[in-house]
Amino acid sequence: MTGPALEVADLSVSLGRVQVLDRVRFAARGGEIVGVLGPNGAGKSTLLKAILKLVPHLGSVAINGAPSHQMSARDFGRAIAYLPQERDVAWPMSVGSVVALGRLPHRPPIAAALTVKDAQAVADAMAAVDVSAFANRRVSELSGGERARVLVARALAQEAPILLADEPTAGLDPAHQISLLSLFRRLARGGKLILVTLHELHLAARWCDRILLLNDGELVGDGAPADVLSSAQIRSVYGCDVRIINDDDGPIIVPVAMR
Repeated sequence: MTGPALEVADLSVSLGRVQVLDRVRFAARGGEIVGVLGPNGAGKSTLLKAILKLVPHLGSVAINGAPSHQMSARDFGRAIAYLPQERDVAWPMSVGSVVALGRLPHRPPIAAALTVKDAQAVADAMAAVDVSAFANRRVSELSGGERARVLVARALAQEAPILLADEPTAGLDPAHQISLLSLFRRLARGGKLILVTLHELHLAARWCDRILLLNDGELVGDGAPADVLSSAQIRSVYGCDVRIINDDDGPIIVPVAMR
């Protein structure tokens, strides 16, 4: 793994009188899939948005050693890609056109056509998430799961070394959930840092190299899935019991009824 790609120090966010994040601190490196977990309202999405400078915050964020607030929008866009929860596309654009938006940080302000490199990045991104066949269809004609994969492709086309993905598996069928997380693993092995929020404990336990566990805006766990996602910790944070089965590929976590 490379040196720290993302360093977050004492990150705090308040929305009105509500403290959403409270002095969250961690460093993550290229080559990792880092899962951000926690119950509804724990601060997972807010953490990503604060890193992306989308919400006001205290504390600091550095990308590859550079303070993010000092980076130009163009350099920031080349360094970090974002896959939001929201999957609406306001305009009746084709799939290919939406994915091509990921190339904006690499293109001059006014450019008539994609370069060969741009076109290849778009084609590779669509192939990676199995949407090449939809290239000429309007995004508005696709199902929710198909549209989600198109937006993943847009983020991949950006070719940034860091990818922040907010609940990317939500709404996907099991096969495409596994396909997407397999892709994330290949990207991480190639040196990218993947920071992904998840609700599915079983997916996080099997696919993430590391877990950041949030509860009420505080970082209450940071480490390997087997260490962070213990029965006691899950009961404390989520308020439910789980059954954990360990095998060679990692823990299998199944929520069960509270006793």
